[in-house]
Amino acid sequence: MKIRILATFFLAIILASCSSTKKSGNDLAVSVPIYAQLNLTEVVNDKVPVKINPGRFTSETVTYHLPKVVQGTYSVSDFGKYVDDFKAVDYKGNELSFEKTDTNTWIINNAVNLDYIKYDVNDTFDVEITGGIGGDTPFSPAGTNIEPDNYVLNLHGFIGYFDSLKNNQYQLDVTAPADFVRSSALPNTGSKTSADGKNMTTTYLAPRYFDITDNPMMYGKFSVEEFQVGDIKIVLSVYSPNKQHSASSLKDAMYKMMEAQKAFLGNINSTSRYDIFLYLSRGEEDSPKGFGALEHHTSTVVVMPEDMPEDELEESMIETVSHEFFHIVTPLSVHSEDVHYFDYNNPTFSKHLWMYEGVTEYFANLFQVNQGLISEDEFYSKMMAKIQTSLQLNDAMSFTVMSENVLDDPYAKQYYNVYQKGALIGMCVDILMREESNGQRGILSLMKELSNKYGKNKPFEDDKLFDEIVSMTYPSLRAFFDVHVIGSTPIDYNEFFNKVGLEVTESKVETGYILNAGALIVGGDGQKGTVFFNDLVSENSFWAEQGVLPNDVIKEVDGVVVTLQTANQIFQDVFMWTPGQDIEMKLDRDGEEINIKTKTTQSYTNGQGLKSKEDVTESQLKIRNAWLKA
Repeated sequence: MKIRILATFFLAIILASCSSTKKSGNDLAVSVPIYAQLNLTEVVNDKVPVKINPGRFTSETVTYHLPKVVQGTYSVSDFGKYVDDFKAVDYKGNELSFEKTDTNTWIINNAVNLDYIKYDVNDTFDVEITGGIGGDTPFSPAGTNIEPDNYVLNLHGFIGYFDSLKNNQYQLDVTAPADFVRSSALPNTGSKTSADGKNMTTTYLAPRYFDITDNPMMYGKFSVEEFQVGDIKIVLSVYSPNKQHSASSLKDAMYKMMEAQKAFLGNINSTSRYDIFLYLSRGEEDSPKGFGALEHHTSTVVVMPEDMPEDELEESMIETVSHEFFHIVTPLSVHSEDVHYFDYNNPTFSKHLWMYEGVTEYFANLFQVNQGLISEDEFYSKMMAKIQTSLQLNDAMSFTVMSENVLDDPYAKQYYNVYQKGALIGMCVDILMREESNGQRGILSLMKELSNKYGKNKPFEDDKLFDEIVSMTYPSLRAFFDVHVIGSTPIDYNEFFNKVGLEVTESKVETGYILNAGALIVGGDGQKGTVFFNDLVSENSFWAEQGVLPNDVIKEVDGVVVTLQTANQIFQDVFMWTPGQDIEMKLDRDGEEINIKTKTTQSYTNGQGLKSKEDVTESQLKIRNAWLKA
């Protein structure tokens, strides 16, 4: 799984976020199933009752966990803190003693007499503070929702595991009102309706705990559309609380995008079904705020604002879901032991985020120009924007060191670069391979070869991947990896653009109302609690035309007071402004109130662009055409 964040404040606008479980020497026979029950008909105070029956134990104590970290989130979620009223019950109905040793861990005594455990689970959407971006709650698409008409069931938020039973089969029964729509990436074995016809219990089977965490569900009142893309069935589930959007309204855009992705991937067939769960946030105080997606191996959970115009929602879904879908290549088909044997409470991380996230993000851009969904100039603009944004982060940090230590400072703050410089690393490898092979091979063919060698059930050794790639390709890749990926030397992108007959030029480029070519034009004062325009606002044509100056404090936007606490949500909305929109803003300039009430126009800034060199050679053109269109 991976998070793909759509927007965050004070880092950059993020368009972004893969794994399995580790074998234990104490695992019992996988033929003994663990029975788990979720009852959505007995929700009280927004809490879902959960019951877990693990079968008999022979040990005096057993340990039960909910995940601290889930695959691909690269941040601490601590799902145990949403558990209330935990009880361990023996075969006579008496409560057993237990010790809660940390946020996510319960050690149960006298376990030979344990019949079942039960507890209530709060959802995360209602208590989001920062959308989980380095904050106190899980990132929205990794979280959970409990509402009368909608349940987002990321099962890692409800169901945990016993240390010795992670590889045991799970049988999950979910009871809900009979008129609820049910959409699940986890296969079900059937349903049973209650005698009065009001409720229905559906039974699902998961081969092991990893499959519990890797297969989200949505229950409630929402729309579903299914369509076929090649040999993959796509299931699109959309919850829109005010019915502004639906699965049918988004189906055509998703079909066109995924058909192009499948054509781009060719004969990579790692799944027969792919699920998209879209939750549209109504934008209220208790609504989710972390917009983007969390990738699972054969599905993705997406959270977006409901008030987005349909064309903007389609564009955001294309950008977001295309990235997540390409994860069927990596990590589903190509992944390390850290991913395959993931430890939810003491995780280790692979060195190769450049591949998991970077190459995936690169494919999400490359396929669009390859399949004619965008022009070459649009693709160049996307790559140049990634260069500009990556330069705002630490461009002289070893990517492999950052990947291995991604939960810790100072590396955690650089995670966003996996979608920027990580994608650019993929681009450089692609161009190098096209040059070395006279256009015949690229990074997509490399990933296919790695998929054939490993596949979803065989992880690679983390420390040996670069050697594997070099042995399968060319010595020039060894030098590139050593210097720019393992090493900390910044990449000279001009060197790679020259190989395909392109050059960087200064130009006037379109930009938005919160960014200049990927750079934020606002800042914050932690001591004063204020948000202000920085020096870059002078280079933004729209704000310059309104007379905005550096250091102007932003007091209100469209009638909403701006504070450090409200800024994230407000500027996500500003990020989505389009030309022709009526807006209002109040500023403070050295004690003087400045009022702006106007209609937005297209904004421009000074930036860098790519264009074809005048003296481009036939060889460079051949490599360029192979790079973009092969």
